[in-house]
Amino acid sequence: MAGTNKKKAAKTQKGDQTKALILETALDIFRERGYEETTMRAIAEKAGLSLGNAYYYFRSKEYLIQAFYQRLHDEHLAAALPALENKDTLKARLLTVMRLRIEVSKPYHQFAGVLFKTAAHPESPLNPFSDESDPVREASIALFARVLEGTKARIPKDLKAELPYLLWVYQMGVILFWIHDRSRGHRRTHRLIDHTVDLLDKLIHLASNPFMRPLRKQALRLVDEIKEALPDEQESAP
Repeated sequence: MAGTNKKKAAKTQKGDQTKALILETALDIFRERGYEETTMRAIAEKAGLSLGNAYYYFRSKEYLIQAFYQRLHDEHLAAALPALENKDTLKARLLTVMRLRIEVSKPYHQFAGVLFKTAAHPESPLNPFSDESDPVREASIALFARVLEGTKARIPKDLKAELPYLLWVYQMGVILFWIHDRSRGHRRTHRLIDHTVDLLDKLIHLASNPFMRPLRKQALRLVDEIKEALPDEQESAP
């Protein structure tokens, strides 16, 4: 029994290593040729694997990119959760998560620019709003929910229900800015995070004021309209 378990563990480890090799190889070729010009055959050849073996682990290039998204999120989560333990203010927790998102993304800055050319298309399965990106998107939204759960800030229930999604959209905007940021050490992106998090913190606290209720309700209705305008929402609408 013990020998069987060891064999299974060794097989799993080898499989994980092969998947990592394919993904790393793909990222290298994507940087060199771009997403559209890269083929699974080229990835397999450079990785020293058969084409069938490459397809065994990743059914298409799209699955490789989704694996990249998942890796990036896992790295972000691993860095963020311990860092959040001693933070109890909304501003401190949001700053921590946003700064770490940029930090873990730094090694992929060049690749992010290449990927953006394809992922930005509304109908691309690589688009962050696509159905294919749903698992990683939901996991990232869940992280922002944890940011809110650990804070002492008073947040109205209706706003708190939408905030994780809104903060994820905010993160997407920051990442887009970072992709185009050529300043040394991405100083402009860090400055943007500092200023916008400060502004968001003030606006969220202000939203709990009873006099802000009508404006808050109006803003949340606008959020609903924006969600309904997304391609996947439109396709499922009657």
